[in-house]
Amino acid sequence: MSADGDVQALRRKGRIVVVGASLAGLRAAETLRDRGFTGSLTLVGDEPYEPYDRPPLSKQVLLGLECAEDTALPRRCDIDAEWRLGVAAAGLDRAAKRVCLVNGDTLPYDRLLITTGTKARPWFHPEEAALDGVFVLRTRDDSARLFRKLAAGPRRVLVIGAGFTGSEIASVCRERDLEVTVAERAPAPLVGALGEVVATVATRLQRDHGVDLRCGVSVTALEGNQAGRLQRAHLSDGSAIDVDVAVVSLGAVRNTEWLAGSGLAAGPRGVACDAGCRVFDVNGIVTDDIYAAGDVARSPHPLFGYQFLSLEHWGNAVEQARIAAHNMICASTDRRPHLWVPMFWSVQFGVNIKSVGVPTLGDQLVVAQGALNEAQFVAVYGYRGRVIAAASFDAGKWLGFYQQQIEAAAPFPPDYALVDCRTDTLQPVDPAFPDPHLPTHEPTVTVSGHSPTERRLQFVAPHA
Repeated sequence: MSADGDVQALRRKGRIVVVGASLAGLRAAETLRDRGFTGSLTLVGDEPYEPYDRPPLSKQVLLGLECAEDTALPRRCDIDAEWRLGVAAAGLDRAAKRVCLVNGDTLPYDRLLITTGTKARPWFHPEEAALDGVFVLRTRDDSARLFRKLAAGPRRVLVIGAGFTGSEIASVCRERDLEVTVAERAPAPLVGALGEVVATVATRLQRDHGVDLRCGVSVTALEGNQAGRLQRAHLSDGSAIDVDVAVVSLGAVRNTEWLAGSGLAAGPRGVACDAGCRVFDVNGIVTDDIYAAGDVARSPHPLFGYQFLSLEHWGNAVEQARIAAHNMICASTDRRPHLWVPMFWSVQFGVNIKSVGVPTLGDQLVVAQGALNEAQFVAVYGYRGRVIAAASFDAGKWLGFYQQQIEAAAPFPPDYALVDCRTDTLQPVDPAFPDPHLPTHEPTVTVSGHSPTERRLQFVAPHA
C-alpha cells in the first residue's frame, strides 16, 4: 500500500505493528484508535509487562513511596490490541514488510512504528557487572531489585556517574540516611546537560547534603569477594572505597540493534526520522511506511537550526507518539510536524530542577532571575544571538515565559526588564559545556548533527 493510497482502506483494515511497549507505544496506539483506525494493531515488548511509567522508578519507588508493580500507565481508551510481551524484535525485513521476533515469529505490517526507547549502559566489565551488589536502573525490575537492596541498609552505596539519574539515586540514598559516594569523571554533576557554570550549584547541593562527591575521577574496577559479592571499588586516583552497592549510571543506549542490516538510518544515537516522524533509510531517503517516536527517535527541529535532536523526555515521548500516529493513517497533505519544545524536570535533594529548550546548544549564559549562590535561579542560554534554552532551580514558574522566548527566537542577551533578579551582573558568560566529542553522562537532549546517517561520534567505553 503506497503512502498516499487508499487511506480509508488502511484505517479500516490495515495492519499496524508497534515495536516497543513503552509510553510512546501506548500513547500512539491510543491515538490510532481515537483517530478512527479499526484495523489490526499489535504491540511488541521485550519485557513481560504492559507499558509503565519510568520517572517514579528513580524517585518514589526507591524511597518506598510506590511499588514498582504499581507504575502501570493509565489507559485513556480501549486500544483493542494484540500484545506480544516478553518477546523482543530480532530483525526487520523491509522488502517483505515483516518484523521478525526472537522466538521465530514474524509480524506483517502496512505501517510500522518504532518506539523501542533506550536501555541502561552496562558496566564495561561483564564479570564485575555480574557481582551481587552491582546495579543499573532503567526497568521496573531494576528498580524493585535496587529498592530491596537499599532497604536492607548497606554500609555505603557507590553511584558511578552524576547525571540526572545518578544524582537522583544519590538523593534517595541521603533521604534514606545511607552513606553514598558519587564518582564523576567530569568536573561537576549535571555538567553534560547544563554546563559547568550551573553544575557548580549541583556540586554544592550534593556536598551540603552529605554526599561524598568525587569529581574528575573514574571507577577503574569493581572488586568482589570469594562469594561473588561486591566489596570494593577502585578509582583512577589510586584510592579504593569499601562499598556494598554500586549503581552504574553511565547514561543510556538506544535500542536499535535489532535494526542492523535493515537499511534504515539507525545506530547508537537512535533512528533518524523527519519532522513528521517518518524514518530515513541509510541513503537519507524518507520511508512512507515506517515511523519512529520517543527516546529512540532523532529528528530535525526548525527552532534549533534543523539539527537532529534525540530527546529523552517524558513529554516528548507523548507528543511525538501522537504526531506519528496521526501521520501514519492520513494523506500526505494532512501530515503534521513534531515541533515540541524540549522540557525536562528532576527532583533531587529537595530542589526542583527544570529546563526548557536545548541548553547544550548554548554558547552564552546569563542568570536572569535569582542568584546562583542561593540555589534558586533561572539561567538563560543563548546561541548565536537568540534565546535557545533556560534552566531553573526552584524557579520553574518562569519557564513558561522563556518557552515563549525560545519559540519567538527572542534576542540574547534578554533586552527586557527583568524581575526578581538578585545577581550582580547580567553580562553573558560561557556556560562551560564539556568537549562535545567526549561522552558525558545523560544530557537530556543530544544534538547529533544534520545528516540522518552522520556517524562520526562513537562511544568508547572508558574505565568509567
